[in-house]
Amino acid sequence: MNAPGVLGTVPAKLYINGAWSESSNGERHPVTNPADASTLGDVAWATTADVDRAVAAARAAADDGRWSGLSGRERSRVLNRAAALLRERTEQFAQAESADVGKPILFARIVDVPTAIEQLEYFAALAQTMDGAVRETPLPALSYVRREPHGVVGLITPFNFPLILSVSKIAPALAAGNTIVHKPAEDTPLTALLTAQLLEDAGVPAGVINVVTGDGAALGNHLVAHPDVDAFAFTGSTAVGKRVAAIAGGNLKPIMTELGGNAANIVFADADLNVAVDAVINAFIFNTGQFCMAGPRLLVERPIHDALLGILSNAVPNIPVGRPSDPGTVIGPLISARQRERVEGFVNQAVADGGKIITGGSRLDLDGGYYFRPTIITGLGNDALTVREEVFGPVLTVQVFDTEEEAIQLANSTRYGLAAGVQTGSIARAVRVTKRLKAGIQWVNGWAMLDPSVPFGGYGDSGLGRESGPEALLNYTRTKSVTIAVPPA
Repeated sequence: MNAPGVLGTVPAKLYINGAWSESSNGERHPVTNPADASTLGDVAWATTADVDRAVAAARAAADDGRWSGLSGRERSRVLNRAAALLRERTEQFAQAESADVGKPILFARIVDVPTAIEQLEYFAALAQTMDGAVRETPLPALSYVRREPHGVVGLITPFNFPLILSVSKIAPALAAGNTIVHKPAEDTPLTALLTAQLLEDAGVPAGVINVVTGDGAALGNHLVAHPDVDAFAFTGSTAVGKRVAAIAGGNLKPIMTELGGNAANIVFADADLNVAVDAVINAFIFNTGQFCMAGPRLLVERPIHDALLGILSNAVPNIPVGRPSDPGTVIGPLISARQRERVEGFVNQAVADGGKIITGGSRLDLDGGYYFRPTIITGLGNDALTVREEVFGPVLTVQVFDTEEEAIQLANSTRYGLAAGVQTGSIARAVRVTKRLKAGIQWVNGWAMLDPSVPFGGYGDSGLGRESGPEALLNYTRTKSVTIAVPPA
């Protein structure tokens, strides 16, 4: 086992109405360690009846105002206490996240936990700034607009960044005064359960945060269709996101979806090659390529194509792939055998479509884990499946372009629109190109430069709404207009 005893530090039951409990039918489910396919332990496996219990608890908490009735300053204090507690428990959360996801412990410590802390602190600050506006009208009246919480919010999160993607929803939802029912990914429930304990310890009242672990489709569909849930936030695949949005839309419930991506990273001939190489590598190998804002499509201007490809073909095979518990590991395993087979299928299809593997392209046998070597593929046309679709693994396709216009057309030739990168020495070009790229998040001379104050979200099949920034807080509130007649003096 890669991380013995990790699950022993996690309350492995359902968290409903401030109490830990088994599922209504007593079923439990194993949690698999992707690094060696061993079992870390098991967690309670909820039924739809358990979801109903969680929603009822959240509904009661929303209706009696035990959380929304607090001032923004009081909610802010609780969120800041949660951030302070998370800082104290960094190693516990990092170990759980690393074992659960197969994430290198280095990144769990320096990326995942600090990012969650920053989210809590940022939205703690915003909780104190929620206000409305007085509107000037010709009416003999005072008109003003209030921003209020939706009430009960359903949150559904994926396997790749369980802690970050949970907290990025929980923090603004709580800051706005909502109550929550959270359904984490079935493969990676550990830090969601730890977060529930953290929030309880920070002073979040019973019923305000509820966590149900179990089957994604059964519980997710039931939660989204539940009449007592007022709004939803979902992160996951585009296919599932569309189904979830259809259910929510059919019940006229607002939903925010952060879905798939297939970002292009454009490298122009005037780019600083050292900077560009770092951006290209980080964009496709971070989290073993399992992140929606990955940059798996490299577009290179012809004059530097051979030089850049030569640097990458030498550098990528030397990136440390190995056990997540090793502090020197940069690339860990994929989340499951199923995901590795999916990535392998894309690589095989690329070869069948005429692609040439420059490096990687095969499994790495280590401890029985789900490892796959970082892979670079050239020679594919824009219609190739591996170029068109989101691989969600450490696979980079390389295409060449001759003009700025061609680069923009190639970058935009996808139904996704989450992220994009532009590597160039020209500020004028950066402004021109980013203006025309159809992507909600763009980076110039870097990749994945993120901050809680900057909104995160996409165009097209990459979803609706925004996380992070003041924009996220708006997703978790609704407006109420009040007009009070003022009698003549």
